Amino acid sequence: MTPETVVQIMRDALMICFWLAAPLLAIGFVASIAISLVQIATSIQDAAFSTIPRLLAFLLGILFLLPWMLQRTISYTTVLLGDFSRYAH
Repeated sequence: MTPETVVQIMRDALMICFWLAAPLLAIGFVASIAISLVQIATSIQDAAFSTIPRLLAFLLGILFLLPWMLQRTISYTTVLLGDFSRYAH
């Protein structure tokens, strides 16, 4: 296996990780901003009030995005392992 092949595999793996994490991070960011605005408007500074809705938003995001995430992961793994002979030089 050439160094270029290793770099390409790692680049693809990192891009898959980025694409899988980005929607969940965006959901967490939007939920945090919305909760912060509600806390500012109501003057509620309870830690549970900010943590629980963020966790719920994150879990709902995982629930709805899981089929897409699994499809992306399976397709990457299928391509990676589909022609395994090209890596064994």
